[in-house]
Amino acid sequence: MSATSIDRGRLAALLGRERERFAGDHPRSRELFERASGSLVGGVPMPWMMRWAGGHPLFAAHARGARVTDVDGHEYIDFALGDTGAMAGHAPTPTATAVAARATDGVTMMLPTEDAVWAGEELTRRFGLDRWLFTLSATDANRTALRLARQLTGRPLVLVYSYSYHGSVDEAFAVCEDGVTVAREGNVGAPVPVDQTTVAIEFNDVEALERALATEQVAVVLAEPAMTNMGIVLPDDGYLDALRELTRRTGTLLIIDETHSFSMGPGGCTAAWGLEPDMLVIGKSIGGGVPCGALGLTAQVAEQMLADPDADYEDTGGIGGTLAGNALSSAAVRATLGHTLDAVAFAHTVPLASRFAAGLQEVIDRHALPWNVTQLGCRAEYQFLPEPARDGTTAHAAHDAELEEYLHLHALNRRVLLTPFHNMALMCPQTTPADVDRHTEVFAEAVADLVARP
Repeated sequence: MSATSIDRGRLAALLGRERERFAGDHPRSRELFERASGSLVGGVPMPWMMRWAGGHPLFAAHARGARVTDVDGHEYIDFALGDTGAMAGHAPTPTATAVAARATDGVTMMLPTEDAVWAGEELTRRFGLDRWLFTLSATDANRTALRLARQLTGRPLVLVYSYSYHGSVDEAFAVCEDGVTVAREGNVGAPVPVDQTTVAIEFNDVEALERALATEQVAVVLAEPAMTNMGIVLPDDGYLDALRELTRRTGTLLIIDETHSFSMGPGGCTAAWGLEPDMLVIGKSIGGGVPCGALGLTAQVAEQMLADPDADYEDTGGIGGTLAGNALSSAAVRATLGHTLDAVAFAHTVPLASRFAAGLQEVIDRHALPWNVTQLGCRAEYQFLPEPARDGTTAHAAHDAELEEYLHLHALNRRVLLTPFHNMALMCPQTTPADVDRHTEVFAEAVADLVARP
């Protein structure tokens, strides 16, 4: 039974049942949503919050560790974890303590602190890049990296992979259709046609990469080491080696975006797989939930950057903002990397993701469903495909909104929270084997109801 061959009538009936249960369980969230509709766009602080299953989002009251409690008093096992922003768990004590202390000593002064020095040194130790600058998000770091790449190479184009994830960077909202770069469906207000700034190709296609870079018009490849936005798409054996060799051969810079793939371990995929990027971007998770991001540069790139007499990095060059590298974010990064997201944490969370993936796969195999489960460190995800996708377009085509809503809402109604964007689950240091097994139990129940015969 594929996602498309499921009894859609039965699926619709089950989804209706779960929506009714959700409505009955969450009157206070519904009340706040209706009230918010009078002042907030779509009734939420950001439009993507409208994507939660059930017709309206839960409104959160508080969160700690691997648990979130909503305003109706329901406690959830949280596998969404802020889509990696809370990879350290909610309100980790070292981060909360550091943030509280910093708040009484000044949040932002336009001056560096010792915490920023420590954070730069730790990021170098983990990822190998020699120099760092700080931003308020990975999106900000990516924008800065792309500007630097164009400045240093004198080339106009950025290469991305179809359906990759790089935040709200304009150049990244491009996909490849029949060998042509076009705007991704739903893109909003692009400043220029996307093919003027970007070349989009499929992940794991070495020949397409070689053709694109041979023009020597591409300043930089912006790449996740493993794709994460449409489900986890792992690199083929040797693909990342080919990417590095081809970029070096053609004088093209390489950015590795570890925003989501930091789940692989203390140094992300870069350390685990021995990658050698020219620049590296990370965000969300390194500050334990406090807005932050970082851009790493090799010594060579940093020297070239600072030696450029025509570039104004301090004022009008469009690099950073007055809150970037602020004292509060720096304190949060030091506390989170120094005391929470360390090697001990990943030694706990990665096996839990393996347990999560194995539990899902057993349920899938038991019902002979042509679905698969993929793992990336402490992150695991299921897709409605018989084999793992090798590129973003294949993963995107397997998306089934109604089926995903049913599986997510079924879990939500049984107090298990998954990210609303796709079928991803993330483990944090406070996640337990019992939490994982509860999700497997709930997933098994949902699938059994779905495939049951009258």
